[in-house]
Amino acid sequence: MLDNLSSGKKEYLNPKAKFYKIDICSPAIDKIFKQEKFDYVFHLAAQIDVRKSVADPEFDNKVNAMGSFNVFKNCGLNKVKKVIFISTGGALYGDCSKPATEQTLIQPVSPYAIHKYSAERYLELCGELYGLDYIVLRLANIYGPRQYKGGECGVIGVFTSNIIRGLTSVLYGDGSKTRDFVYVADVADACLKAMAVKQTGVFNIGSGREISMAQIINAVKKAAGRKFVYKKEKDRPGEVQRSVLNSAKAGKILGWRPGMKLEPGIKRTIDWAISKNK
Repeated sequence: MLDNLSSGKKEYLNPKAKFYKIDICSPAIDKIFKQEKFDYVFHLAAQIDVRKSVADPEFDNKVNAMGSFNVFKNCGLNKVKKVIFISTGGALYGDCSKPATEQTLIQPVSPYAIHKYSAERYLELCGELYGLDYIVLRLANIYGPRQYKGGECGVIGVFTSNIIRGLTSVLYGDGSKTRDFVYVADVADACLKAMAVKQTGVFNIGSGREISMAQIINAVKKAAGRKFVYKKEKDRPGEVQRSVLNSAKAGKILGWRPGMKLEPGIKRTIDWAISKNK
């Protein structure tokens, strides 16, 4: 496993895993690829904060576009059998009047989305240059146990962290903004299914259910059984208002379907957070 631990936690690592603390932008990763001779690579490393991408697009480009290309190039040069790349769904498709399919027009509204899409195109290029097999998984907003406060896509994690610690949350906008949420175990299942199939391409991974921020607040409050205190602030630049994914292609070709419904998923996330806050 390669990670610079800029946002991850070392205690979450499988103790049986061989770990290299290194940045994906480092040219030194080529030595690791040559030494380890990986069969499959799951590329999840990223700068995930839309706000940070707006404030510092150069850094976002360095990590999400060029860092990804560094990974993909080394996969190709070292004959990796397949790459599974975790991309973004909602940020790429922009505002959705209906669930977005993989054919929906790409309409990025933030540097984060632009650079994640650039990474997809770099992967496609490496597929052509090196004969590299790959699958791109465009995720909805992922949530679940071990998610901790930080990053736009971690709104459930932020709300969970705040409610169990009695802190005030921030609701950006009026609560009508929507997202599609997918549970972490379902994402892991999608990754394994993507590895197993003889297929190259792009797949949406989401629940197909459009959930408002107001509904998330109510679900978190119900799961925690506690008062939810929040304040409203104006919307932030670079964010879409409506986002929901159609994952029918993943169901047909990968055999993947979301297994966890939102309400019990939030309850599991809350229970985990409470157990860690005792």
